[in-house]
Order: sequence, then C-alpha cells, then structure tokens
Amino acid sequence: MAISLQKGQKIDLTKGKAGLSSLIVGLGWDPVQKSGGFFGFFKQENIDCDASVLMLDENDKIHSASDVIYFGNKTSRCRSVIHSGDNITGEGDGDDEQIFVDLNKVPSNIHKLVFVVNIYACVQRKQHFGMIQNAFIRIVERSTNSELAHYNLTDDYSGLTAIFPGEIYRHNGEWKFSAVGEGTRDTAIDQIARHFQ
Repeated sequence: MAISLQKGQKIDLTKGKAGLSSLIVGLGWDPVQKSGGFFGFFKQENIDCDASVLMLDENDKIHSASDVIYFGNKTSRCRSVIHSGDNITGEGDGDDEQIFVDLNKVPSNIHKLVFVVNIYACVQRKQHFGMIQNAFIRIVERSTNSELAHYNLTDDYSGLTAIFPGEIYRHNGEWKFSAVGEGTRDTAIDQIARHFQ
C-alpha cells in the first residue's frame, strides 16, 4: 500500500527491498475550473506543464546539459532516466507525464534526481501554479505496478511558475524519496538548471 506523504517527509525506497530498481515517477495536475459560462463553469486556456529531472552530483551540481532530462532531451546518456514525452493540457485522470528511472543504471557520481514541473510560456500566457489544482507526484514500482509513495501538493503556489515536487537521492548506500513541494518564479528549465551549475 502506498505511503501518503506530507511536505518534507522522506521514505526509504530500497532499504529492505534489494530487488527494487525500476521505478515510474508519475506527475499529474489539472487546470482550475472557473465558474461561469453556459454550464456553470469553463476551463481557462490550457496550461502546458512540463516535467523534468535534474541529475545532480554529491555537491548538488549538474555536470552537463545532458544531465537535464525533459521533453527536448528525453533519455539520459546512461539510459537510467527516460521521459515519457510532453502532455500539453493536463487533461484526463492519472499521471500527466511519467519518468522511468532504473536505479541500478544511475552512475555512481549521480547522487540525486530532482523532479521539476514548470509552466511552458508562462510569461506570455500570464499563467502560474495558482491556476493548477490536484498536483501530485507518486513513485511506482514498475515490475508490479504498485504505488510506493504519493505526495499531493497542497500549498498555495500562486505567482510561482516552477515547482520541485520531490527528489530521489542516495543515503548510506540506499535510495530514498523526499517530498519537497517548494516553488520558484523560474520560467524555463534552462533557467532552473542554472541554480545547480
């Protein structure tokens, strides 16, 4: 059964689970429905959220542009992190974007996988995460399709255009997941990545 996390909580992923390696990291969100219109509500313009992964060393630094996995660079060089592709609307139930992680393939110099969601063209469209609801990140064991952890982002992210929902990191030879839930006003993945250079 999945562990439901609150902001700041951490769980062990691999401790006591020696065979756990292949994960699905699911990220989801829905546009807020505004009241009004013929049927009592209408949706605002599509909000195109993009999920990305930053592969960081032990000093929380990115070694190269290839360590930023997103819709424009969907597979890491080591093939340990693979992006499912871009979902431009957030429509439908379940995960809007998925990232596949093989922990056994993550190079030894990579100590942390930081997951990021930002709003594409947020400045031009005047959009921010206050216009998003039901945002979550979840960790799924790929071989059994069983959910290990789920974190619903419940803070008020009004005015913020990028969110760090969570991260997977090494600790004493094991892998852990942390529910981060912090936001910034960065507007694109390259701007976000600069904080880690």
